[in-house]
Order: sequence, then C-alpha cells, then structure tokens
Amino acid sequence: MAEIIQRDGAWAFDGTTVRITPGLHRTVPLFRQTYGEVAVPLEAVAGVVYEPERRRGRLRMTLREGADPLLQATGGRLPDAADPYRLAVDVDRSGIAEYFAEEIRRALLLDGIPKDPARAYLLPGPPVPVSVRSSDGTVSFDGTQVRIDWADTSDRVKRATGPRIIALGDLVQVEWLPNSVHAEGFLRFVTRETVFSKLPAQKDPYAMDLWGNARRDLLTALVATAVTARLPHPSVRVADPAEDEWPGAGAAAGAAHPPADHHDVLLRRLRELGELYREGVLTDEEFARTKAAVLRGF
Repeated sequence: MAEIIQRDGAWAFDGTTVRITPGLHRTVPLFRQTYGEVAVPLEAVAGVVYEPERRRGRLRMTLREGADPLLQATGGRLPDAADPYRLAVDVDRSGIAEYFAEEIRRALLLDGIPKDPARAYLLPGPPVPVSVRSSDGTVSFDGTQVRIDWADTSDRVKRATGPRIIALGDLVQVEWLPNSVHAEGFLRFVTRETVFSKLPAQKDPYAMDLWGNARRDLLTALVATAVTARLPHPSVRVADPAEDEWPGAGAAAGAAHPPADHHDVLLRRLRELGELYREGVLTDEEFARTKAAVLRGF
C-alpha cells in the first residue's frame, strides 16, 4: 500500500485502485468536497508524475481518454484546485510523492495497461439523483430526465416557458463551461432539435447561464458529469456515427448539412416566440432581439 496525506486530500494505492479522498481544510474547493471520494481503477490510468516546485510540488495523474465522464463533461476546464487528479504536496513530502508515483508507474508497466482511448467509461460519475442551485436556477437529474427550474433573475423568455424537462433519450450531449473573471459560463443540454441552435445561454431555454458565484456555479459540473455518464460513450459515436441508437449520431459531421426537418425546427422556435409576444410576455425589443438570435443560430 502506497499512501500520501496532505492538507488538500489523500491518495492511496493498493495495487489495483487509486483512491482519492478530498481534504477537509477550508481551502479545499466546494466542488472537490461535494464530488467526494474517487476510486480510479488502474486500467483507467494513463500516467502519473510528481512535479517539484520551490514551495509546494504537485502530483498529477492523467487518465486514458474516454475513461472518466467527469473529464469528458468538463473537457479539462476544471480549475486546478478543483481537479481531483491534482494534489498539492508539501516540500518535506516530496520523497513520498515520488515513491507514490513510481509505484503506480511500475504497476502500469507490470499489468500492461494500454494508453489508448478507453471504449467505455471506467468510472461511474456521481450518483443520482443530483440537484444543484446556480445563478440561473436549479438543475436536477434523476437518471432519466433533466429538469431546470428558473430563478427569479433568469431571462423573461426562460421564465415564461416554465420549468424545462428533458428526457435522457432526447439528449445528444452536454456542453459545460465554468464562469470566470474573463467570461460567463454555461451548462447547455443539446437535443436533437436544438443541435443547430446557437442562442446565447442567457436566452436559451435549454441552457443555464452561469454568471454568479463561481464557487457554487462550479457544482453544475456534477449534473453535467452525471448526465454524460449515462449517454452513449464517445467511442460508440466515433465507431459508427450512423448508428440509429445514438440520437445525435453524426451531428458534428452533419453540421454543414442540416437534416430534412431543420426548417421545421426553425418554424417551431419562431412560432413559440410569436406566441410569447402576442401574450405580452415579450416586449417589442425583446421579441426582435430574440428572433434575430434564433435566425442567426439556424
């Protein structure tokens, strides 16, 4: 058993699994504490290194592409402090960190673990149901459907449409970007009907606009990961992009050639906007601006 315990958390390796436990110190990000313990099977690991620095070094583990729904959903955009596969190491524990990394590397070599992309998720992602309250509302996922309840501060168009319920079978993918000092983030649920829509997150009833408390909004990655873990694995999409079982098959490749019902989707979106305008929910300016955004997206 190899183990290293630091303020930010603890890593333990028993020869088959790397068990990562977040620390309880107040400096540990809320996302890490909420995501909890991560058990990484050896076959999901691509490599591990210890990077020494002047004051504190860092253990960094890389996973095989497609092995972890968390990395798939977040696309490597988690802040370093919130990334469970990074561990800050005190200088006086650098020897232990180097030994720990070497033990994992030796096991990878002895077991002949490949570094090529995994063909199935090797980690389960967070359990369901999961629910997160963010700056734009509350998003929940029970394993079969996503529900978004808008906040009082959400855009009028979103609030007028009421709670958004999306069945898992209608989803093509999840897009997630954290908010930062440089730009606002979003959590977008892409369906077969909205795959070509490019509405800004503020106006998109299938997206949550993340503009508030970055610490709390980061928790939306929990929902993004839980949903991603239950969608078809990326290898299925690549292996057979025409597979009928995947509702969004070939979406990326077909972006330049919209499907036959593309025009019907556009008309339906415009009809919905027209109804909101006639009911007095949208002002003249809001209707014109949102309509223009819809047309640009299509």
